Amino acid sequence: MSPADAHMDCSAALHRMMEYLDGEMAPDDTRALAQHLAGCAPCLAEHDLDQVLRELVQRSCACEPAPPQLRATIMQRITTICDDGSWTEVTQVRHISAEG
Repeated sequence: MSPADAHMDCSAALHRMMEYLDGEMAPDDTRALAQHLAGCAPCLAEHDLDQVLRELVQRSCACEPAPPQLRATIMQRITTICDDGSWTEVTQVRHISAEG
């Protein structure tokens, strides 16, 4: 993120909220979103709601493995970073055992 992009608007903040909550943002983006949340009550409320929802789903689903068909479908749609840094869709599904 360039210094000119350091200010994040509500649309960008809401779009990237889960990425922020999951700790998957670059440090500059994390700071920009945190700064936005410090000054925007509606986005902060959405952050708090998303955080509670995330924690609830984690607690509720932690002990239950995903069905094999769901896991296979997800694996088909995951994107990975190739060695050259480009993004590509996974086209082959690896054998996924019932154990996960």
